[in-house]
Amino acid sequence: MKPLRKAVFPVAGLGTRFLPATKAMPKEMLTVVDRPVIQHVADEAREAGLEHFVFVTGRNKNVIEDHFDRMYELEDTLQERGKKPELELLARDLPEAGQTSFTRQQAPLGLGHAVWCARDIVGAEPFALLLPDMLHQARTRPCMAMMVDAYHKNPGNYVAVYEVPENQTHQYGIVGRGKDTAGGGFEITEMIEKPPQGKAPSNLAISGRYILEPEIFKILAKQPRGAGGEIQLTDAMITLAKTRPFYGVTFDGAIHDCGTKIGFLVANAAYALARHDLAPTYRIEMKKLLGG
Repeated sequence: MKPLRKAVFPVAGLGTRFLPATKAMPKEMLTVVDRPVIQHVADEAREAGLEHFVFVTGRNKNVIEDHFDRMYELEDTLQERGKKPELELLARDLPEAGQTSFTRQQAPLGLGHAVWCARDIVGAEPFALLLPDMLHQARTRPCMAMMVDAYHKNPGNYVAVYEVPENQTHQYGIVGRGKDTAGGGFEITEMIEKPPQGKAPSNLAISGRYILEPEIFKILAKQPRGAGGEIQLTDAMITLAKTRPFYGVTFDGAIHDCGTKIGFLVANAAYALARHDLAPTYRIEMKKLLGG
């Protein structure tokens, strides 16, 4: 079994839904409570034991690189003012030297193309892929940690899934469920991107967390453009599934789509309510706003 060490984060999107906030600020740096969205997702990868973070960026995304680097002026000021907890927080979140890599997606050609742009950094290794827009707020174990455990017990390609209402399956990438596996997952029998209403093989939607074998890069290199004129990752995974095993892991928790305004606002509320230092006062203030 090849080691699983690297996590890929596609962060090249323009964030047009959040204009004008994202005119100069990457959408991945918008904060959910007091941490940028991308930091929440990086935390999930780190908790799963992943060691090397690969960011696929675009223009005007330099602030993401700065966020995962040291800021000596800030640290010196905090040191002078005796702000020890703040210094410890910054040190805890900082990756070790050499644990981050950045590459450019120079044209908006879709998620599949963004993944392909990471090929030389990932190399001939399996890798995790985490979509930053999708925050996975776990009830028990973090999503990627569950997937990594399943991979170590039963190697292959993995996608995380969650249940969606039957009347909404046409809005998602849906998988068919086969028999359970020893690793705590299940065999995927088929993958369909936005099946016609009433034609979905299940109500299990792909949630934005993947573990993929490096063979996906050769497929993406030749993958024709699909929906929207973009290179679709799902199309490449369907091709790979013809020769390599694919498994699913069902996520236990709430998923917040921070690529939408409502999803982003709900994420802020959900994460605030999960904080012991914020929740009591936050509930009081929300009741005032709602007239309760």
